[in-house]
Amino acid sequence: MLSNTKTKKEVSMETYVFLIILIVSFWYLASTMGIGIMFNVIMKTAHELLINTVFFILAIAVLAGAFSSLLSEFGIVSLINKIISPIMRLIYNLPGAASLGAITTYLSDNPAIISLAKDIGFSKYFKDYQTPALCNLGTSFGMGLILTTFMISQGKGTEFIIPSIIGNFGAFIGSIISVKLMLRFTKKYYNYDEHKEKNTHCESTNYHAYRKIRDGNAFERALDAILEGGKNGVEMGMAIIPGVLFICTIIMILTFGPTEVKSGISIYKGTAFEGIALLPKLGQFISPIIKPLFGFKSVEAIAFPITSLGSVGAALGLVTKFLEEGLIGPNDIAVFTAMGMCWSGYLSTHVGMMDALGVRQLANKAILSHTIGGLCAGIFSHYLYVVYSLIFSRV
Repeated sequence: MLSNTKTKKEVSMETYVFLIILIVSFWYLASTMGIGIMFNVIMKTAHELLINTVFFILAIAVLAGAFSSLLSEFGIVSLINKIISPIMRLIYNLPGAASLGAITTYLSDNPAIISLAKDIGFSKYFKDYQTPALCNLGTSFGMGLILTTFMISQGKGTEFIIPSIIGNFGAFIGSIISVKLMLRFTKKYYNYDEHKEKNTHCESTNYHAYRKIRDGNAFERALDAILEGGKNGVEMGMAIIPGVLFICTIIMILTFGPTEVKSGISIYKGTAFEGIALLPKLGQFISPIIKPLFGFKSVEAIAFPITSLGSVGAALGLVTKFLEEGLIGPNDIAVFTAMGMCWSGYLSTHVGMMDALGVRQLANKAILSHTIGGLCAGIFSHYLYVVYSLIFSRV
């Protein structure tokens, strides 16, 4: 048996607890919708999500992957990195090289920063207490390009471009808060004293001086970059399928109601996106809190940030349906972009990422810091959009 394999009794208390939760959940759904209709709704909702949402996100992921690979191949990413690097210490209290991690995850996904952190040429810039904060920094920008492109594409024209940009600013603010909070925890963990240790790094001039390129002439390199980047996009698009189909199907059922209601009686037809409307009922209780904080157009919108906790790819599956139902508007798009990018499924990746960094014991601190950062990202985006609306409504 492997030394790092976790084991439990074959049948433990959690087995019975999970079984009870499973039975109660299915009983509640079946008693509300009817057992046959319940299974019809589950299967048809998953099918609709696969055809109309997953493949659309997959197409965006392929295009974004190819484009980002081109930017990297011909030095645009390096140029952006040089521009951003000087302000990294001022804003995040991290070495300038950390900007490369933020850019990498923005173009791909959260775990991409781990491969950088494992690179000695990259990690040498960081003190011990700074390295764990890379998890929060990278996660704050995970799937940023795909998320932003998807949100913009949901508009009939250009109405969602500015909200998406505002959402990016919100995620940036959330990342600062998340990283700063995390650094406070890591300083205590490593007993760091800036007065006893110089806050300087032995940076090699060669690290940023060169970049790797593909073989061949410019045309061949461009073609290889497009194909390889597109392939990475396919892998990313395929990777989100389980999250979208499973998590989003559950959220859809908990968010939307029956096809129609006559004389107070719910009528279910077994079509896709029917549900028991439990989340809106629960959302009514916290509406007085979330309305002034995020400015959501409807209580159903709370489903997006909740889903983003586990998978932002799954959360994207909600947006199209929300727009069709008229449940969200431009402000919601701004808040969704900010919280979706900043959180980007951190509950499902943080523990693994912190484990890969060798500081799993700090995972709870990373999660706490990032929860606060994501909330602040959403709040900032809402009020920034309000200010934007007030200014341009008078022009």
